[in-house]
Amino acid sequence: MTVSKMTWRPQYRSSKFRHVFGKPATKESCYDGVPITCSVQDNNFCAVNPRFLAVITECAGGGAFLVLSIHHTGKVDPHQPRVSGHRGNVLDVKWNPFNDFCIASCSEDTTVKVWDIPPHGVLKNLTVPWKELQGHSRRVGLIEWHPTANNILFSTAYDYKVMIWNLDCPEQVIKNPVRTISHHTDVVLSMSFNTDGSLFATTCKDRKVRLMEPRSGNLLQEANCKTHKAGKVLILGNLKMLLTTGTSRWNDRQMALWDQDDLSVPLLQENLDGSSGVLFPFYDPDTHMLYIAGKGDGNMRYYEISSEKPYIHYLTEYRSHLPQKGMGVMPKRGLDVISCEVFRFYKLVTIKSLIEPLSMIVPRRSESYQEDIYPMTAGNKPALTAEEWLSGIDKGPVLMSLRPGSQVAESYSEMSKGTGRSQNRPGMLQLAYIQDQKQTKDGKEDGSHAVSDRGRTPVSNGEDLALCSPPRTENELRLKFHKQQEEIRRLRELLHQRDVRVKQLELEIKNIKNSQSQSSL
Repeated sequence: MTVSKMTWRPQYRSSKFRHVFGKPATKESCYDGVPITCSVQDNNFCAVNPRFLAVITECAGGGAFLVLSIHHTGKVDPHQPRVSGHRGNVLDVKWNPFNDFCIASCSEDTTVKVWDIPPHGVLKNLTVPWKELQGHSRRVGLIEWHPTANNILFSTAYDYKVMIWNLDCPEQVIKNPVRTISHHTDVVLSMSFNTDGSLFATTCKDRKVRLMEPRSGNLLQEANCKTHKAGKVLILGNLKMLLTTGTSRWNDRQMALWDQDDLSVPLLQENLDGSSGVLFPFYDPDTHMLYIAGKGDGNMRYYEISSEKPYIHYLTEYRSHLPQKGMGVMPKRGLDVISCEVFRFYKLVTIKSLIEPLSMIVPRRSESYQEDIYPMTAGNKPALTAEEWLSGIDKGPVLMSLRPGSQVAESYSEMSKGTGRSQNRPGMLQLAYIQDQKQTKDGKEDGSHAVSDRGRTPVSNGEDLALCSPPRTENELRLKFHKQQEEIRRLRELLHQRDVRVKQLELEIKNIKNSQSQSSL
C-alpha cells in the first residue's frame, strides 16, 4: 500500500492577478523636496485619500506634518504651510475614512489631535485642532479609525493602554475616553480591525498577539508562539484568518498565518530573508492580495491569499533601487480603474526627499471597465453613528461601485441633500452654481425660482463674490491663483469621468450591434 504525501512544490494555478506588475510614477508625478521625518518609529509616516496626501516632516521645536493636494506634484515649496499644533514630534497620522477633510495625529506630547483641513488645503500654518484628546500619560505612538462607525478613534501609547474616543461630543478638549483597554504588558506595535469592526487584533512588544472585542475590551484569545516574534498584524477581511509579520527565533524575517478561532499554533510560517527592517503588510480584501514591504528595502513582494491550503500563493516581486522608509495607501475609491489599477502605494524615499506613487496594475487589453477585478468595495459613508456603535450594534461597511460615473452621480445626490460639512466644500458649491446657471438658461425655472436666484450670491472658488476682496499683496494673489487651479483640476476630473463613461457606453452599443449582426447571419 502506498502512502500519499502532501507536496509543497509550486504548481500552476489559475489567477486573475498572476501578472500584476508595479508601475512607478514619472518624476513629474512624484512629490520632490519633502523633508520626511527622521523618526525611528516603525510607522508609515504617511496617509493618503483621494484629495490629500499627509506626510510627517522633520522640524525643530514641536512636531508638524504636511498636507498636500493629491495633484500638487513636482517640487514642493520648502516654506509650504504645515499643520504644526503639537509640542512634540508627530508619530502617526490617519485620515478619517468618512471625511476627506478630517485627519487625526498623535505625538510625543501625549495628545491626539483631530484637524479640520480647509477645502483648498493648508494655505497657512494650522495650529488650532478641531478636537484635542488628553488621556494618555506617555507618548502616543499609534492611532486607528473604526472601519464602519463614524467618529470613533482608537489610540495607543507607551503607557501600554489602548483608548477609545468618541468625537461626537461638543467639547473641544476631550479628557475621558469611552473605554480604556489595559490587557497589554508592553508597548503596542500595531492594531487591526476585521471588516465590520467587531474584532480587534494587536501585536505587542511582549511577543503576544491578542484578539479582542473592541467595544467592551474583552480579551477573546491570546497567542504566544516561541518560534515567531510578531511585529505587525492584519485581520484578513472575512477569511477568519490573521497574518503577522515579524522575526523567527534566528532573527530571520518571517510571516505567519493564524486561524482566527484558534491562536494556539500558526497555520503557516514562512521565512522571507535575513534583513533587519520591519515588514509592513498590506491586504486588499477585494482581490485577496497581500503586499509585504520592508522598511529600508527597495523591493516589495506580493501574494494571493486563499482559504484552503497552502493559503499563501506567491505571485511576484517588485524591485527598485530606492529604499522606502514608509508607505501610504490610497483608498480603493481613489484608484484609476481605466488603467486597471488595483492598489496604489505612496513610497517615502528619505535619501532623495521624495514621495513616489507606485501603482499595482493588472494587465488587460480592453480599455473598458473590468468588473471582475473591481467588486463592490467599502465606500466613504459610515454604516453606524458613534452612539449606535457604542450601544452594541455592529454593521458591515456601506459598499460602493468603482464604475466611472457612479461616483459623480453620488456626489450630485449629496449636493442636493446639502447636509453636513460637505455642503461648504468649494467644488460642490461651484458645481451647484454651474448647474443652477444652466437650468436658468434652459428656462426650466418658474418665477419663484427666479426670485430666489436673484437673492443668491454667486460663488467663485468656494467663496461668495460679495465677500471676496481683491488681492492686495503678492502672497494673496498667489493663494487666489492656487485656489483657482485647484477648482480647474476638480472640474477637469469630473469632465474626464463623464468622457470615460461616454466612451464605455459607445463601446457597449458597438458590441451589442456586432453581436446582433452576427446572430442575424
